[in-house]
Amino acid sequence: MKVIFAGTPEFAAVALAALHQAGFDIPLVLTQPDRPAGRGMQLHASPVKQYALAHGMPVAQPVSLKPDGKHPEVARDAHALLQATPHDVMVVAAYGLILPPSVLSIPRFGCLNIHASLLPRWRGAAPIHRAIEAGDAHTGITIMQMEEGLDTGPMLAMRSIPIAADDSTGSLHDKLARLGGEMIVAVLRLFERDGAAPVASPQPEAGMNYAAKIRKDEAAIDFAGDAAALARKIQAFNPAPGASAQVDGVQLKIWKAASLPGAGDSSVQAGAVLAADADGVNVACGSGVLRLLELQKPGGKRLPAQDFLKGFPLAGKRFALVQ
Repeated sequence: MKVIFAGTPEFAAVALAALHQAGFDIPLVLTQPDRPAGRGMQLHASPVKQYALAHGMPVAQPVSLKPDGKHPEVARDAHALLQATPHDVMVVAAYGLILPPSVLSIPRFGCLNIHASLLPRWRGAAPIHRAIEAGDAHTGITIMQMEEGLDTGPMLAMRSIPIAADDSTGSLHDKLARLGGEMIVAVLRLFERDGAAPVASPQPEAGMNYAAKIRKDEAAIDFAGDAAALARKIQAFNPAPGASAQVDGVQLKIWKAASLPGAGDSSVQAGAVLAADADGVNVACGSGVLRLLELQKPGGKRLPAQDFLKGFPLAGKRFALVQ
């Protein structure tokens, strides 16, 4: 099979590598334009582009595929390129651009999406973050046939994995990326075997949630909340954007934490540091106690609490509450 691939971040690059290593012919790769990054704000190619160029795959980087959008001439050129590139199917993984119906209809077998949730549980841009934040016990990968709606298409395959108690978005991302690569290869083998698309199942209507894109203003930890929910949020926001909390006017990053059993002392103000020692930094919350286990000060390194406290004492301090 000839497979056009569309994707941008590392999650997608893992899937592209799986397809390439499985021997599929990939005549074209679509990815988002290079973006400025780092201290010098130099332009950086996406992980998908880096993999494609390293393995001799043609790359296109249109800013839009919508013929009625802000860049209709770019979209027309992209459509012409897709139509001129012989292929059977397009595989899409975290591409970041909307595929209009005029694109979805070009491949003989349509467009398949690798989505990092058990649809319809988390549709949208941040399914891994939101699954951890919500305290889901399981998540997984769904391979679906794309249609015009947002992650609404019929499902070709689904596999579930448990979310471990210590999973962050980073660790869970890596597990799901590998699973997505394995699954898209298996689904395309079915296309090759049968010469037709496998039977797809429509998504159920019940149980749908929207995984909204993570906003930077969500990163602030409000110790007036529930300790268990805050611990999940810290895991969900690791490695990006990173949860944060302010003490004595200094903004600290909180990379790892755990809620302690018990209700805590209701007479203690939320945000108050109850203990700061080798075991961690215990902070009173509106409900329960949160133990901070890995912290980072501005310009510093991520450190276990024991090492962090050597250069930034927190005993007797109180973290500011979110206004």
